[in-house]
Amino acid sequence: QVQLVESGGGLVQPGGSLRLSCRASGLTFSTYFMNWYRQAPDNERELVARITDATITNYGDFVKGRFIISRDNAKNTVYLQMNSLEPEDTAVYYCNAHRLWPVEIDYWGQGTQVTVSS
Repeated sequence: QVQLVESGGGLVQPGGSLRLSCRASGLTFSTYFMNWYRQAPDNERELVARITDATITNYGDFVKGRFIISRDNAKNTVYLQMNSLEPEDTAVYYCNAHRLWPVEIDYWGQGTQVTVSS
């Protein structure tokens, strides 16, 4: 059974930092693209950051160099370091594991709330 468990969300003041973690089990972690998505109320889910199995990274345009995604295959964990947080970053952040071959498949975590407010 595949599980993705996020942690590290919470309440932070504007300009602050948070580090999200997502620990995966039940899959061959190193073969998956690992993604962070977010969804704010009344908004569609959007891609925040991606790290491929070859550790190539890309980010949503709104990130503007503030976030860093990384992975530790030995720990089956993907991280999202978020700096210079803004109120607009308030959302539920979801971890996603994605693989294209041999069959396209997606797994999702339950989400962790990030609230940026003074």
